[in-house]
Amino acid sequence: MNRTALELALKKQRLQIASETLRAEFGRYAGGLAPAFTGADYAVVGARWVQRHPQFVVAAAVALVVARPKRAWRWARRAFVGWQAWHKLRDILERRQPPIPPP
Repeated sequence: MNRTALELALKKQRLQIASETLRAEFGRYAGGLAPAFTGADYAVVGARWVQRHPQFVVAAAVALVVARPKRAWRWARRAFVGWQAWHKLRDILERRQPPIPPP
């Protein structure tokens, strides 16, 4: 093995060891965030379930409209305002991100 290849191999090994150490350290510090990540995972699973079973959401909405029409309109209005706010916030965040340079 020539000198350059040996130096590169040693540098690679040192980087791998440093990376392993950083991963372990991050794992120790990120342990406190596990409940938040767990909650986010549950939310994603719930959203996927709703996407696969929209009939239950429609049935609940129809039952709400039939049982309490005034309350249903109030919640529909709140949902619409929330949806609009989300889209405005997403547009603002997308404008603030720097463009991704082409590869």
